[in-house]
Amino acid sequence: MAGITDAPFRKICRKYGAGLTVSEMTTADIELWKTKKSKRRLNIDLDTEPKVVQIAGSEPYLMGLAANLCAANGVQIIDINMGCPAKKVCNKLAGSALLKDIKQVRKILKSVIAAVDIPVTLKMRTGWDNNTKNAPEIAKIAENEGIKLITIHGRTRSCHFKGDAEYKTIAQIKKLVTIPVVANGDITTPEKSLEVLHISCADALMIGRAARGQPWIFEDLNYYYKTGKKNKPLEKNKVHDIMLEHLLGLYQFYGDTTGVRVARKHLVWYCTNLVNSELFRAKVVRVNSPAEQVKLTTEYFSCDATDTPLVTQCNRT
Repeated sequence: MAGITDAPFRKICRKYGAGLTVSEMTTADIELWKTKKSKRRLNIDLDTEPKVVQIAGSEPYLMGLAANLCAANGVQIIDINMGCPAKKVCNKLAGSALLKDIKQVRKILKSVIAAVDIPVTLKMRTGWDNNTKNAPEIAKIAENEGIKLITIHGRTRSCHFKGDAEYKTIAQIKKLVTIPVVANGDITTPEKSLEVLHISCADALMIGRAARGQPWIFEDLNYYYKTGKKNKPLEKNKVHDIMLEHLLGLYQFYGDTTGVRVARKHLVWYCTNLVNSELFRAKVVRVNSPAEQVKLTTEYFSCDATDTPLVTQCNRT
């Protein structure tokens, strides 16, 4: 998720159960890699393997070139984005817009796979709209061209994130291909994770938006999958430690000024999973220094026992 799954967030997610993390979506236009934003998005996790970078673009040659440069810099898996529904991406005929042009899809797959000696994976949606749910056809093409794994979000591009994700199309794809298939979309609770696995027959699940503000969701899903029981609620000192670790990671990665700005949205997401956090949220998004954000966070978790902040039960399920 561009603007969210940066290196500090990926580190937290891995610590709390994510089996694999992928970089933020990065443009395949290498001329733009000189910007601070692109340099950060291409920051690979040197202490983690496999190192995965996701690239997006519409030109086969540029996609192949970008993949080759990533591999030369130590990336171990290239993920091709054909799922992003954002207008600014689709207007460049990249992301999910490619689902309208199967010939171009094939050309891009060929170019990227030929450019590297490392595995290439694909992320896509079920189609452009409900009239063109062509993900099964594209999945088969992808397998034939050499893609090693496919992740499918259970919506079309026209759906964006509205309505409910559906998993029957993912099940169709699973029957068509022999490579691993990963299901994605609306997986927010342990119960829902098992439901999606049952319906889709997928080999694994990808969690995106549901991890915002609760990076421990991976630990919860893994625990439920293994035991059939819900994980116990996090104690407030544990939530406090996770949030502080995340904040400090953001300040170190971005620097104080940008780190504080980026931290604000994450703090808002954390607050949606905490009780009695309205006043804390109102204050912490308005301060301008790391010290103030840390101070307010610590004060919130130091409240009296009668107002103990805990993860809300509806989100710790």
